[in-house]
Amino acid sequence: MTLDGTNTWILREPGARNVLVVDPGPHHERHLERVARMVQEQGSQVTQALLTHGHADHAAGARYFSELTGCRVRAVDPAHRISGDGLDDGEVVEADGLRVRVLRTPGHTADSVSFHLPADDVVLTGDTVLGRGTTVIVGEDGGDLGDYLNSLIRLRDLVDSANIRALLPAHGPVCTDPLRKLNSYIQHREERLGQIRDAVAAGADTLAEIVDRVYADVDPALRAATEASVRAQVRYLVDRGDVPVEVLAD
Repeated sequence: MTLDGTNTWILREPGARNVLVVDPGPHHERHLERVARMVQEQGSQVTQALLTHGHADHAAGARYFSELTGCRVRAVDPAHRISGDGLDDGEVVEADGLRVRVLRTPGHTADSVSFHLPADDVVLTGDTVLGRGTTVIVGEDGGDLGDYLNSLIRLRDLVDSANIRALLPAHGPVCTDPLRKLNSYIQHREERLGQIRDAVAAGADTLAEIVDRVYADVDPALRAATEASVRAQVRYLVDRGDVPVEVLAD
């Protein structure tokens, strides 16, 4: 689910002392200590850690990282803040000349955000856009496919208008063709929704049956995540009146 693990991003202006860290990661002490040491060896200090969202693979190490560095931890969800404020849409977080603009991009979870670095023409996307594969919509954490599609469109519009050159995801490699990536994500979601509508029209009337028809080759280890994604897609189609609400009953 985390591909190669969680990408922790260390952000600073050249030669600056104050540093921002995005997504310290899971509670993996060696990793967190290595990040803190890298910053210290540069003669810098972490002033703030910013969370793209509160999932454990991004946020569980934040408290230990804060203890190591003395930094504040900022997040949309108050439960994940440590001596820090929330993250407001459009807010610019600064550190010694570094400017990071907050973009609310809910969908994967209700608290998901991305971060735009105008000086570098890049966007840190958290789990909204991955380096490989596609994102799971996590309904129990407020994930919503309608919100997610709107977030993808928002990112696509930003990429187009601001000439964004790369997307820096929380998992997997950097994406250097962001417009193509976002268009493919939107197209993929639209195609999956069409396949689910077709499956229901062909007689699939439970989530399990839809998974069997639409995701027939899914790895058994990813079955639960796939069913969660299908539930989010079916809920979206139910809200639009495209499939009956009874499909969600199981």
